[in-house]
Amino acid sequence: MGMIRVDAHQHYWKTERGDYGWLTPDQGILFADYLPEQLHEELQRYGFERTVVVQAAPTMEETEFMLSLYESYDSIAGVVGWLDLDSPDFPVHYNRFRRHEGFVGFRPMIQDLPDPWILRPTVMKNLELVAADQFPIDLQLRPRLLPYMLEALRTFPALTAVVDHAAKPFIAESVLEPWKSHMAELASYPNLMCKLSGLVTEADQLSWKPGDLAPYVHHVVQVFGKERVMFGSDWPVCLTTCSYGEVVEALRHALPDGLSTGDYNAVFGGNAARFYKL
Repeated sequence: MGMIRVDAHQHYWKTERGDYGWLTPDQGILFADYLPEQLHEELQRYGFERTVVVQAAPTMEETEFMLSLYESYDSIAGVVGWLDLDSPDFPVHYNRFRRHEGFVGFRPMIQDLPDPWILRPTVMKNLELVAADQFPIDLQLRPRLLPYMLEALRTFPALTAVVDHAAKPFIAESVLEPWKSHMAELASYPNLMCKLSGLVTEADQLSWKPGDLAPYVHHVVQVFGKERVMFGSDWPVCLTTCSYGEVVEALRHALPDGLSTGDYNAVFGGNAARFYKL
């Protein structure tokens, strides 16, 4: 794919589909339809040719909806859908979706589930299958969930996965530990990557600035390395905090000094293309 620029994490939804659960009128600006036409101009303005669309509802119907968008819009490089890892039927649906070229990964909504969910016997059995296939899984983690994820990785060290939103560290409170230590341990697993996405919404919403993100971004780049981190806008969720362009610029300012053009190309596209086999 050469020098292609990829936004590795954004969402499309239609409220009338009715399976988003969390998406209610009190979500303000987010309670609206967000489809490729609305993002097209921003992608062009900031030089992104393609995006990875990530699930926002815990249903296979939403995955089908996103795959139908993939078939209609060239800008969609791939779909990270949803599958129930805690179901004995997981292998059936997993193999069915994998036959679709647009299905490049999946994401269980771990942050909304009971804490040690990832360690449940059925979940672990299905993770074994995914790990053996080296098929990408997005990990929707928060700091409290990192110890459980580390326990799962000790069982399946070859798991091919990406940590969404850098596990949502407590940026507004300027708290680094124990997130910092846990992320360093996660990074020791070679098939794990990290998305520098969703960070602006974790910062202080009244007074945030790109510099607030820097300690977290620097740590992620330091422990994962420049070849295992990727930019994601988390659009339209980011709109609760700032514009699409401000997300792009915030990450550019928060990245460590001294990155080469090649490093930038990797963070803003190349690494995502490799991870998701786009």
